[in-house]
Amino acid sequence: PCFPAMASDSGDGHATLKRCLGVLRDARNDSEQFAALLLVTKAVRAGEVDAKTRRQIFDAIGFTFPTRLLLSRQPPAGCPPHTFRALGLTLLACFCTDPELAGHSQILNKIPTFNDVLLSPCDPESTSMVDDVYQCLSAVLATARGPRELVTKGTVSALCQAYLNGGHGSDRALTLLVGLLAIAEAKCWQRDAPQLLAVLSKLSSDFLKAEDMTKFELCEVLPHFIPLSPPLTDNSQGSECLSRLYKGLADVLGSKLSQSQRDPALKLTASLVQACGAEWIPAGSAGSKFLALLVNLACVEVRLTLEEPDPLEVEGKKEVVTACYVLMEMGIQECLREESPLLENVQKMQLMRIMEEAFGAVIFYLRQVKQEELQDPFIFASVRVLGAWMAEETSSLKQEICELLPFLVDYARKLFKEGSPAVSPPQAELVSTEGSALPQDALRFLLPGFCHLTAEDSPRDILISAGAPALLCEYFLQQWEVLASESTAPAPLTSTEMSLQTTCGVFLNLVVTAPDLVRRDKTFSSLLDVLLKSLPLLLPQKHHLVLAANVATLGLMMARILSESAALQGTESAKEFFGAAIHFLSQAHTAQADPSSDGLALAVSPAYLSAWDDICELWFLGMQALAGCIPLFPWLPHAALQARWLQGLSQLLSRVTPASVDLELVTAFQAVLVELARASEQCRDVILSHQATEWANLYGMAALEQCLAEQ
Repeated sequence: PCFPAMASDSGDGHATLKRCLGVLRDARNDSEQFAALLLVTKAVRAGEVDAKTRRQIFDAIGFTFPTRLLLSRQPPAGCPPHTFRALGLTLLACFCTDPELAGHSQILNKIPTFNDVLLSPCDPESTSMVDDVYQCLSAVLATARGPRELVTKGTVSALCQAYLNGGHGSDRALTLLVGLLAIAEAKCWQRDAPQLLAVLSKLSSDFLKAEDMTKFELCEVLPHFIPLSPPLTDNSQGSECLSRLYKGLADVLGSKLSQSQRDPALKLTASLVQACGAEWIPAGSAGSKFLALLVNLACVEVRLTLEEPDPLEVEGKKEVVTACYVLMEMGIQECLREESPLLENVQKMQLMRIMEEAFGAVIFYLRQVKQEELQDPFIFASVRVLGAWMAEETSSLKQEICELLPFLVDYARKLFKEGSPAVSPPQAELVSTEGSALPQDALRFLLPGFCHLTAEDSPRDILISAGAPALLCEYFLQQWEVLASESTAPAPLTSTEMSLQTTCGVFLNLVVTAPDLVRRDKTFSSLLDVLLKSLPLLLPQKHHLVLAANVATLGLMMARILSESAALQGTESAKEFFGAAIHFLSQAHTAQADPSSDGLALAVSPAYLSAWDDICELWFLGMQALAGCIPLFPWLPHAALQARWLQGLSQLLSRVTPASVDLELVTAFQAVLVELARASEQCRDVILSHQATEWANLYGMAALEQCLAEQ
């Protein structure tokens, strides 16, 4: 209507378009150019432009002309105010269908303009502008740089507002949000949490109210809006969303459903469990019944799919079965929970029986796995959930698990050696990994189970035959390097540190139960070298105290067995290790006021107090191992003297009331004191110089008294 002569041009569309492109190139003034441009955009909107023609349009006008149109505030006479802007957006939408152009900086710097259009009131004449903007944004999202640019330039907030306003194209706003969250969930929530929470609030309300298939469609969308961080339970709006989702899911899962309805509901439930554990399920009878129902449904689904696996059927069910694994893992945790449990004891026993059958199906499935299938993320999810069962339930399915151990070790070795490129399906972690695929760490999930199994003869022999010790040693080295490269600032316990602690637990079992293996397998010499070097680095970092306790104790116990090793013959690393081990053992106790008397009582040192439950047993084992090492290394008594431990311990025992020192502690102290007194005249003199004969008698340390009495 603005340029009637050109707008009414008829005849062959392609010929007209070609003529217009010529005019665009050779135009002598803006009026001719705009007239030609109008026909070009008309052809673009009618879908008459192929890739070659699109490139010709771009070559003819580039980005400069659409940019001028977007900035122009004066429309031609008789045209709506947004005429030029609409033309510019149509051209950009046309260019964006070329992936190379969609990622161009000239498109990316238009993102604020796209956001403005979404946030502007939309009258019937400007709907095409909104459509063009959604086309541009969808194309930008599909480029490498696009998602980051969209997040930093405020598109998440604009899309949230567009969806909440419910105007033209709001469904496309939701689709784009889902796409952005799938790629950059953490960054989106860091920047725009209030806006995303508002969208989740609307979605959860719609979910609760819906009485038709919309409810199940929302089950597919909602998982994308449930963040791992910040937790939804942290604020009232998030808690209200969770409450609505609980009520909606309780209603859905308590009804008779078809498979196509049940699957998305189970996936949504699993994403909530992944993000919030069981916190979103209310305490009380209704909540416990719902939780039991979830675990029941998950176990039934797993058994139906895996007990008689049809390859095609399993392929189509992998996502929902992986979601069921998440629910089963929650079931294990809730059955073991003693503090404020959601489940009653009867329910716990029933669920453990049901889960045992489901894990039988998982084991059956894993036994059928072929070598070429090992990269499948579903195998990883199956191994991971079995690891959770093995970590907690050691007596059930023992024979079946023992038979599967060689496969589990081989699988973990394969992933470890290859740094598996396989990526978990979204439901395996139920969160995006923010980018590239990381090698999957199957051992991390199997270690707790291996720790239990190495304490028993039959499974330990199978693990040794399968080569687990060598694999675990390599794994320990790799995890130690990861930990050493991390920040030294105090931080919550990482999976790396937890893996190192559990690996130490496995090795401690092997050292105690299979000392001959430790002597003959070169793996353990390599491990000892690492332990000698790592303890002096760990000990000064107080937040690594539990790991340091593991490393110190394991190193001392291995040193006793490998006393002939060259690494222990008075080398610098050996002296530094034993110095650090003595420091760890000597600093564990202190004297403090005894409330029941006027005297002093022996107590755990403040620095050790919070970790004492985790390291108490290790400390006693370490004392025992140190006592065993003293006769083997002639230079060790000098290390104890250098650390002034004998003076400190003697003073401590002479100051506190003997009643405050329990028998186990007396035994531990006496064992070390006796060995030092026997091994070194100087140590014996230091002990005697601190009235040892008196306090040794008070504590009933007969062996020490006898040793000190000997010439």
